Amino acid sequence: MKILHLDKNHPLLIKELAEAGFKNDEDYTSSKETIETKIANYEGIVIRSRFKCDQKFINAATNLKFIARVGAGLESIDIPFATSKNIVLISAPEGNKNAVGEHALGMILSLFNKLNKADLEVKNGLWLREENRGIELDGKIVGIIGYGNMGKAFAQKLRGFDCEVLCYDIKNEVGDENAKQVDLDEFQKRVDVVSLHTPWTSLTHQLINVDFIKQFSKPFWFINTARGKSVVTKDLVTALKKGTILGAGLDVLEFEKSSFETLFEHDLPLELSELLSMEQVVLSPHVAGWTIESKKKLAQVIVNKIINNFNGNQYE
Repeated sequence: MKILHLDKNHPLLIKELAEAGFKNDEDYTSSKETIETKIANYEGIVIRSRFKCDQKFINAATNLKFIARVGAGLESIDIPFATSKNIVLISAPEGNKNAVGEHALGMILSLFNKLNKADLEVKNGLWLREENRGIELDGKIVGIIGYGNMGKAFAQKLRGFDCEVLCYDIKNEVGDENAKQVDLDEFQKRVDVVSLHTPWTSLTHQLINVDFIKQFSKPFWFINTARGKSVVTKDLVTALKKGTILGAGLDVLEFEKSSFETLFEHDLPLELSELLSMEQVVLSPHVAGWTIESKKKLAQVIVNKIINNFNGNQYE
């Protein structure tokens, strides 16, 4: 069974697939159009987010049995069309859930204790103690939107703090010993912190907007380690200015390219420029799930799922 690898990943991925009888080819530089001319030679592809696997691409892959994405989401793949072609779709949210949970916690603690602001001030010779008095996570109500692999991992990290954790999800009965599931009305009435852990779908596209924000009974802190396009940046900036959102920790931004490799494709939008200048905002470049450990874990999950679904020698 021949697999084409389109993004570089941890070397164990190719090594263990080869040991299981799969033939692995690598192409990390050719254009999408060039890949389309040869993709029919392969039964499987392994990709991160280099380009979108759309209908044109999938139609060219006439022998494709699976697409494996080394990451949590599958939004770069036309899922309904691929499924209609009986192509198995594989992802690895189990592989970086711990990293995402730790990153979200780190963002909350940084915001609460004004660490980025204080660090910059001290480095510039300012010693402002009262201005950098922090607040504690203990006693706060943390709300998690999306209680799958990532949300559950984050809730587990919060067990060491004396805070109440609520979760909201479109699926029923997903709550556990780490988070109580509630309806959206109770969620918006009670939480002090909102952490987003949803995939990017038609339901979550621009979910965090002015109408959603105004339903909260009190100002809250906002963390997003999920997908940037789930947030309307303009509405977030307005809420930060008004104080209806007290601060934001953002690992992802609305204006990222779909490959996640660069921030934006055109001129810097005004609302993004404003966001970047706000001291109550902590930013990172889509690296919440991007740790040394998660790189290996993601590869191992993908290897295991491919081997469990397919025999490497079955197409010889």
